[in-house]
Amino acid sequence: MKRHRGSFSALGIGIRAPSQTTPEASARIKRAEKVFSLVADPLAEYWISSLNQNTESLGALYSVGKDRRDTYREMVERIVDAVRAGLRVCAVAYGHPGVAAYPLHESVRRLRAEGFDAEMLPGISAEDCLFADLGIDPIVGGCRSYEATDFLVHSRGVDTAGNLILWQVGAIAETGFKLERGAWNPHGIAVLTEVLLETYPPNHEVIVYEAAQLPVCEALIQRVALASLPEAHITPMSTLFVPPLSKPAVDQTMLRRLGMAKKVVARAGGSG
Repeated sequence: MKRHRGSFSALGIGIRAPSQTTPEASARIKRAEKVFSLVADPLAEYWISSLNQNTESLGALYSVGKDRRDTYREMVERIVDAVRAGLRVCAVAYGHPGVAAYPLHESVRRLRAEGFDAEMLPGISAEDCLFADLGIDPIVGGCRSYEATDFLVHSRGVDTAGNLILWQVGAIAETGFKLERGAWNPHGIAVLTEVLLETYPPNHEVIVYEAAQLPVCEALIQRVALASLPEAHITPMSTLFVPPLSKPAVDQTMLRRLGMAKKVVARAGGSG
């Protein structure tokens, strides 16, 4: 397939820019002929503009009462049109550009289909910050991660022996855009709590988490009993972490198939 002159880079600047921004991402921003930004923090916006004066914020496309899906489609069109015009384009978002970032995924997909060079560079996501701030190793016990509305609508279910992460708990069932700093849909949080209480006890401790966006700030970590979740301070940026309730059962048949049974017995017996 013939390649066109225009190109596209989807970049993530981490949660605490510029300290978490990779040199590779910074270099792409500097040499771009057009930069689109999708960040809400004015300081991050200023920093991006300081690297490249040809920066345009896509935040103005949001408006109260407007369906976010329409906003995302408009963002994709802005990006794709600039690349079609032959420009070297970057789109810059918080965290990882591939996490909760439909406009960037769709822009990469469409541009590649049209024969343009399009790439996505990894960045430090809110999940990376959560693992570090809460001291969680997702390998230990395993980890399920869902967008909160998706979790409810598709009855995803839980594994009580593993970690559970639910994103955007402050915007459950909301397709529009609001200016409220608190939860956009408190009723959605109440419903989520009821669903989780079908599996976990009321006193099971859960954590409402928000990564720190500035190096001088600390992450927001609220530890609350599950039954009290609707009274917690929750914003559209909040993530809910639900720790394991139990330990996973051991499949003895699988241990024998893998030749691990004797090893497990030896570890349990210790050295005397």
